[in-house]
Amino acid sequence: MRLMRDTVIITCAVTGNLTTPEQTPHLPITPEQIADACLGAAEAGAAICHIHVRDPATGKPSMALEYYRETVERIRARNTQLILNLTTGPGGRFVPSPDEPKIAAPGTTLCAPELRVSHVAALKPDICTLDLNTMNSGKEVVINTPGNVRRMAKVIREAGVKPEIELFDSGDIALMNDMLADGSLDGPILCSLVLGVKYGFQVSPETILYARGMLPRDAEFTAFGIGRSTFPMVAQSVLAGGHVRTGLEDAVNLARGVLAPSNAAMVEKARKIVEALGVQIADPRKAREIVGLPTRFADAAKVRA
Repeated sequence: MRLMRDTVIITCAVTGNLTTPEQTPHLPITPEQIADACLGAAEAGAAICHIHVRDPATGKPSMALEYYRETVERIRARNTQLILNLTTGPGGRFVPSPDEPKIAAPGTTLCAPELRVSHVAALKPDICTLDLNTMNSGKEVVINTPGNVRRMAKVIREAGVKPEIELFDSGDIALMNDMLADGSLDGPILCSLVLGVKYGFQVSPETILYARGMLPRDAEFTAFGIGRSTFPMVAQSVLAGGHVRTGLEDAVNLARGVLAPSNAAMVEKARKIVEALGVQIADPRKAREIVGLPTRFADAAKVRA
């Protein structure tokens, strides 16, 4: 049985892959906007920021190294301690052609596993995500085969980066446990339970407890919800002994019918929920200790001094 933690980590997912500018005018698009969103979230209490990048001209998701590099450099110029978590999710989507399903239709991003983690190898962030889901996603599918995620995990390990394993359903946890058993992943594991995607884990306290029971006992986990479940799942994750995530990747409203004015505002609300439960918020240094990260950025200011 896991007990509530004394201290929890808040992650802010600032822009994502699926939220659109049409849903909210406050979505950060350019590297400068994404970096500023991360810095604002950090000031509000986030110890980790989860980062996607977008094409500044179109606002559409991008995998371009130049955008990742600029975003990371802008953050590091002003904050050496914030834990950066770069996505590796893009590159796994397949859209079948209506008349010939084996042929990719427009919107397909499926590419070689090594390309999906090339920015991780180049930039060596603190953390990067590793999605284990193969699932329906609207009218499309996301494909992460066991062989491909093992290839991605190999690049991540060689870069010295800690993977955060994204789990969308119970089969993903079974795959994660197999990868731990065969050495493709190292423990203690850091993972997220993603609730509220239509064809994955459904939103409920029972889902969190069921999924938690399948995790290794020494795993650090965050359970988070999509859309209107975002803030209720903040409380549920803490009560189940997990950490917290929020941000404009996951939801656009601060309350019913009220658009969140910023990622920082979402972190502030999540923080109030956590603190109302009598739990402290981890700063980046404490968060590094919890998840087993080196203090390579946290001590940079001391080195310069």
